[in-house]
Amino acid sequence: MAATDFKDYYAILGVSKTATPEEIKQAFRKLARKYHPDVNPNNKQAEARFKEVSEAYEVVSDPDKRKKYDQFGQYWKQAGEGFPSGGVGADMGGFDFSQYGNFDEFINELLGRFGGATPRGGRQSYSQNYSYQRASTSASSGFSGFNDYGFGDAGTGTSQDTEAAITLTFAEAFNGVQKRFSLGNETIDVRIPSGAKPGTRLRVRGKGQINPMTQQRGDLYLKVELQPHSFFQMEGDNLVCEVAITPDEATLGASIDVPTPDGSVNVKLPAGVRSGQSLRLRGKGWPLAKGGRGDQLVKVAIAPPKDLSQQEREYYEKIRAIRTYNPRSHLQQVKL
Repeated sequence: MAATDFKDYYAILGVSKTATPEEIKQAFRKLARKYHPDVNPNNKQAEARFKEVSEAYEVVSDPDKRKKYDQFGQYWKQAGEGFPSGGVGADMGGFDFSQYGNFDEFINELLGRFGGATPRGGRQSYSQNYSYQRASTSASSGFSGFNDYGFGDAGTGTSQDTEAAITLTFAEAFNGVQKRFSLGNETIDVRIPSGAKPGTRLRVRGKGQINPMTQQRGDLYLKVELQPHSFFQMEGDNLVCEVAITPDEATLGASIDVPTPDGSVNVKLPAGVRSGQSLRLRGKGWPLAKGGRGDQLVKVAIAPPKDLSQQEREYYEKIRAIRTYNPRSHLQQVKL
């Protein structure tokens, strides 16, 4: 990657490099609402900006990805894949990789030192449609190491399993989708079942790395990641969202429309609902592996109006003048 291709994800989100996860989440939500395609129909510039913001959030909201990004800068993806491709003299922890054409050559030469494999050999090369995460052999003997760079035990094992990340939208993961991958000169179609969640591992038999010593092939494991959504989030088997309500709706109760994967549903707010309280919509959440659906949790956030009409202001002042409820009365008893 050329230096000019480097994206400053912190700058894209408008946060500092020391921003907390909560600050990063708030910045993303603000930008996602602003540039979401539903808010900006047929606006290619806004759509591109939304994708850029989502890409930035996907990286800096993930502790492992953020660590690699902070450490390796423009080579953070290659650090996850195992080799800083696309340039001579790339700096990876002080080791000079410039003498190798790719990471396969580096590993094969390393194997040649420990197990007699042919240096600069022809291990299976994978397309960058997904990234190496980890591979391991079925045997425990021989040389062990380099797990962070996509290689595990290299001894007399018979196969090597590869784990790769696959990123899905919420819609693709919810409904299921078929994805096509290029593995060197080979193309495979993988069906992702409905209800895939972050961390779900899908096994594709016989599509892993080739052991350079035995020429036997392991399996490919696809680990699911989800692109951030501007409204929905995942918590276990539940789908979670946050909905703003007005002070009068919180006080008196109300009926509001809430988006779900099946479309909007009408939800009754009980009188006196508190900010932060969650309402459960049973069976409206994520598809479950055993069948059925999880629940959708609607988190309530009371949002006071910023701009009041003259009449609204007068009524709020009247309410304040006659109000008898004091939510802080118990604080009078607080002592050290």
